[in-house]
Amino acid sequence: MERIVRQTMLYDFYGELLTEHQRSAYEDVVMNDLSYAELARLQNISRQAAYDMIRRCDRQLEEYEEKLHLVERFLAIRDQMKKIEETAKELKMSSQDTKVQEYANRILADADTIVNQL
Repeated sequence: MERIVRQTMLYDFYGELLTEHQRSAYEDVVMNDLSYAELARLQNISRQAAYDMIRRCDRQLEEYEEKLHLVERFLAIRDQMKKIEETAKELKMSSQDTKVQEYANRILADADTIVNQL
């Protein structure tokens, strides 16, 4: 499962850098869960050629990530935002001061906006 999530994230970030043919095939196998045999039938190629194409796409997407680190940065930012949200919730719950609670609410709202934009 973790592999599929990684493939999907890499595709989300770098899929537009693949050719239209590669994107279509990759979406069929990774996103739509087609087998290599089904892809081979659709593309009128051998099962081995379908397998090789998807592996090449995987390698290409991994190479983009090695150079650009966009997925890595995205995950780090998302994790940091979760920590900020947790801290703001703790602050809000631990304080009786309405001003502190108001600030905590603003932090939570801003953090939520940022996470939803990622």
